[in-house]
Amino acid sequence: MVTERNNVRKNKSQSGPVEETQAPQPALGLILAEPGADAPLKALFEDFFVARKPLKGSPHTEAAYRSDLAAISACLAADLGTEPDELRLGQLTAKSLRRAFAAYSDNHAAASIARAWAAWNQFFSFLVADEVVVGNPMAAVAKPKVPARAPKALQGEGTPERLLQAVAGGERPARDPWPERDLAFIATALLTGLRLSELLGLDLGSIDGREGERRLKVAGKGSKVRFVPIEAPLETVITHYFSTRKAHHPKGKLGPSSPLFVDTHGERLRRGGAQYLVRQSYRWAGIGARVPKGALVHALRHTMATRLAEDGASASEIQHILGHESLNTSQTYIDATANEQRAAVRANRTYRALGKIAKNM
Repeated sequence: MVTERNNVRKNKSQSGPVEETQAPQPALGLILAEPGADAPLKALFEDFFVARKPLKGSPHTEAAYRSDLAAISACLAADLGTEPDELRLGQLTAKSLRRAFAAYSDNHAAASIARAWAAWNQFFSFLVADEVVVGNPMAAVAKPKVPARAPKALQGEGTPERLLQAVAGGERPARDPWPERDLAFIATALLTGLRLSELLGLDLGSIDGREGERRLKVAGKGSKVRFVPIEAPLETVITHYFSTRKAHHPKGKLGPSSPLFVDTHGERLRRGGAQYLVRQSYRWAGIGARVPKGALVHALRHTMATRLAEDGASASEIQHILGHESLNTSQTYIDATANEQRAAVRANRTYRALGKIAKNM
């Protein structure tokens, strides 16, 4: 923990008589566990993130926490007439936190407010556990109710098939067209339901299993590993993409740690490049109006989940394939067997459309 608190604890442990006096509290502050706990808020944030490291959370989660802590800190600083970097824990009260969240809510949606509330609640829970404060003040700050989000799948019965046909036909104009790569990326997203970060993190060595039983080894949220089955049509599309990759980058060295999806320079495909690829594919397939607002690559993941459910997959099968911690919090999680997962994937109607394309390769 921060030096100021350590010094106080050292002094406490020294031998000798101790006067029974009331420890002074900051005039506007929380009820601190000890006077020296009135440390810079910035330092306490770093203590918080150090304590979270063993959880092995994703970089995106940490970035979101940092963003939410910083945003409310800015509101607190404005309310208290100081700078965010100069804030000290002892300056915070339930009242100041309420005012900060009220200011933040003026230009943020309920979901953003709820996320920021959760970040600060976690932060104060850490301070309580670390005996810095005696209670969590977030109970006094209102938290908005966020309605359950409806899946943002591609709209229209034949939309996924139309997208695959357009991409396979090379309808997307590009300076260096590579429809085989585009098809492999979009088909993998549609038929595995991987998150964008998971797709971009795939290596050649991520393809596991013998012919007819191929699967992808995926590092999901919190570095949790899961295996997602892939069927023959998708395997054919990926293999065809590999054959063209050699033509695009003849000097490129391929090994188990080489990226599965690359850009036109042979480097690992990045988030911006993947989003552009998918956005342009939607446009040239003529399905832009069928993509839910706020969804892009994630719409492919939601389409996968929606079709699995429509085609009879159980909640536990979908949960395992997509890597959800909980698909339905009211339902007891039951692990599906590998055979059940593969059967669920095989039943996906999108595979039938991809199968017709693969036969022509």
